[in-house]
Amino acid sequence: MSTSTTSTTSAIATTPSSRAFISDNMAGASPQIARAVADAAAGQVLPYGNDPFTESARRRLGEIFERDVEVFPVSTGSAANGLSLAALTPPWGSVLSHPDSHINTDECGAPEFFTNGAKLVGVPGADSKIDPDALRVAVRRRTGDVHSVQPSAVSISQATESGSVYTLEEIREVSAIAKDAGLRVHMDGARFANALVHLGATPAEMTWKAGVDVLSFGATKNGAMTADAIVSFDPALAGELAFRAKRAGQLASKMRFNTAQIDAYLTDDLWLRNARQANAMAWRLGDGLKSIAGAGLLATPQANILFCRLPQQVTEGLLAEGYAFYHDRWEPGIVRFVTAFSHSADDIDQLLDAVRRHTR
Repeated sequence: MSTSTTSTTSAIATTPSSRAFISDNMAGASPQIARAVADAAAGQVLPYGNDPFTESARRRLGEIFERDVEVFPVSTGSAANGLSLAALTPPWGSVLSHPDSHINTDECGAPEFFTNGAKLVGVPGADSKIDPDALRVAVRRRTGDVHSVQPSAVSISQATESGSVYTLEEIREVSAIAKDAGLRVHMDGARFANALVHLGATPAEMTWKAGVDVLSFGATKNGAMTADAIVSFDPALAGELAFRAKRAGQLASKMRFNTAQIDAYLTDDLWLRNARQANAMAWRLGDGLKSIAGAGLLATPQANILFCRLPQQVTEGLLAEGYAFYHDRWEPGIVRFVTAFSHSADDIDQLLDAVRRHTR
C-alpha cells in the first residue's frame, strides 16, 4: 500500500474497524463522548468558552493535575504543538526534539509557521527518545552567537512515535538539563493517557512535577472526536497563549462542543480505561507475534504502537484480506500496527490468525 493521501483515504473508507490498524485516529468516538456532544447541543449558552461545559472541563483538568492550570481547547494536535512552542520560542530560537518526533516529521512545518520561523533541531537517542548526553551538548551549542539560532525549548513526545515511553526519571533528567541552560520544556502528549497508564504515574508526576512547562493534551486518538487542549503550568504564559489561540483561529465560538468532549473524556476515568484497552491490545498482539516464525518484533510495545518485521507474502496477504496498516514506510519489511480503545481481543486474535495463515 502506498502512503499517499489518496490511497490511505481509500483504505480508511473501505476498512472494517476490526481490521483498521493504520492509526488510532481511525477509531470512532466513545459513546459517552458522543452523548456529551449531543447534550451540549441543547439550549443556549455564552460563546467563546464562557459556558458551563468549558468551566467543568477546566475544573477537571485542574483536579487531575493537582493544581491550577491554564487550558486552551484546540481542534488539532498540530495546533496544540505549534501554539505551545510559539509561546516558548522566539523566531530566532530553536526547538530541540528527537528527529523522529511528530513536530519534526508530520506537521508540514506548522511549528516553524506558528513560531514565525524558529528552527527545529534534532537531538538523537535510542527508541525515539532524546539522549541526555546529546542534549547537554545541544542546549549549549553556539549560545550567544548572533549568527546562529538560540536553543530555546525542548520538546519531548510522550508516548513517542515508535511506541516507547519516557520514564519519570528520564523526563526529570531532560527537564533538568533544559532548565539549567535556561530552556523551557514542552510535552507532545498526543498519546498522553497511553503513556500514563503504562507508567502507572499520576498526570502531575509525568508533567509539571518533572519539569514540563506546557503540555499538548491529546484526546482525539483515545476516544474523543475533535478535541485536544493546551495545558499550561506557567500562569505567565496565559495571556500570550490566549491571543495566539485566537489569532490562529482556535478560539471556537461554540467551544462547548470541544470542551464537552474533554469533560466526558475525564469523567469516571474514561480516558484511562480507553488507554488501558488500547495498550492491552498492542501487548496482546506483540505476545502473539513472538510465537510466529518469521514475525520479528522490533521492540516490545510500551504504549499502543507496535513495529515488527513481516515477510512480504504476509504483508501482501493481510492487505488482500482488507487489513489496513502502514508498511515499508520506514524500510522494506517494516510494518506498524496501532491499536485503539475500540479494538477487542477477538480483533487481535483474528489478525494473529491471519498472520499465521500467510506465514505457512
